[in-house]
Amino acid sequence: MSATLAPEAAAVDIQSKEWYLDFMGADDIWKISTGKGVKVAVIDSGVNPATPSLKGQVLVDEVPKSVSYHVTHDKDGHGTSMAEIIAGTGAGGGIKGLAPDAKIIPFRIDGGGLVGEEIARTPSVPKAIRAAADSDARIINMSFGGGDVHDGTDTAIKYAVSKGKLLFAAIGNDGDKGNMPSYPANFPGVIGVSALDKTGTVAKFSTYGNYVDLSAPGLHVPSWCDGTFTEYCDTRGTSPASAIASASAALIWSAHPDWTANQVLRSLVDTAARDWPKDTPSKYLGYGGVRPRRVLINKNIDPGPPDVDPLAAENGTLSASPSPSAKTPSDKPSKEAGSAGGPTSAAAKDTDSGSGTQTWVIIGAVAAVLVIGGAGFAVLRARRNA
Repeated sequence: MSATLAPEAAAVDIQSKEWYLDFMGADDIWKISTGKGVKVAVIDSGVNPATPSLKGQVLVDEVPKSVSYHVTHDKDGHGTSMAEIIAGTGAGGGIKGLAPDAKIIPFRIDGGGLVGEEIARTPSVPKAIRAAADSDARIINMSFGGGDVHDGTDTAIKYAVSKGKLLFAAIGNDGDKGNMPSYPANFPGVIGVSALDKTGTVAKFSTYGNYVDLSAPGLHVPSWCDGTFTEYCDTRGTSPASAIASASAALIWSAHPDWTANQVLRSLVDTAARDWPKDTPSKYLGYGGVRPRRVLINKNIDPGPPDVDPLAAENGTLSASPSPSAKTPSDKPSKEAGSAGGPTSAAAKDTDSGSGTQTWVIIGAVAAVLVIGGAGFAVLRARRNA
């Protein structure tokens, strides 16, 4: 598959729109880690490896043949956008990922837009998760969500956790429209990520509840407008928030390749931006906003025991096995905050160092937040008293 791209000479520097890079101190981060040596599985609508920002970044050959059908055919641009947010190089004026030297292993599932033979030949969510778990990816990003369909995804997630993987998922975009629980984020072993704005405040659309674990930027994030890959749009959602959280983990794992999934996650939890007690996580922002820079600059950071799940209280008895070494708050919501009480503001940018869709005519942002159906279980994760 090849995308039709506008001339690079006509491109606008989309990186100037990536406010979250400055917000998170990316320039300082990249002096220490760029995600090199870490592979991230992106389970989504497919990933187009031909965009300027993803050339050389997508490991299509590492996708098992059993789940490789049309894996590079991204019909709406969502999966490609998530891949660029994680590991885009920024080439050709495209999106620069937070972990630009990480690599992407793509997995395609049905987001509701497939028809005919494609539906039958496209792997189910459980099958994609299991394939990702068997790959060399250390992180699995799932920027999608849906209802409980009892399809066996719970077992697949447990399998991935047992293989030492970190799984991140979008928490959902129904916070102001019924606040329905979203799966797979709502299941043990999956780190549910909510969306922050530029002030570190939770977005009003971000689904909330006792299954939110962390938060990351998710408003006014450039993504591909559609599957033509001709322009980027200003978008919002917990999808990019999940991708940014996955990229944050990749940065840390690259710098500390001998850490386990438990230790990488614990470091994110311990350093997260919050203005409430750590032992009473917010139902809007979980343990707070991800700040990988705080992990990376601390040469004496203690990641804790390798075999203890930092979210054991939420996950019950589910526990990740040590992963192998790498081979190479205010209670008053703002106008963009959740509508119920509780901590809604994490913190502003790391100073120690949207609604609507606006099109930027360049080479290339994702359409409305993708809701990929078919992820859910009967098993509910333990609730917090937040």
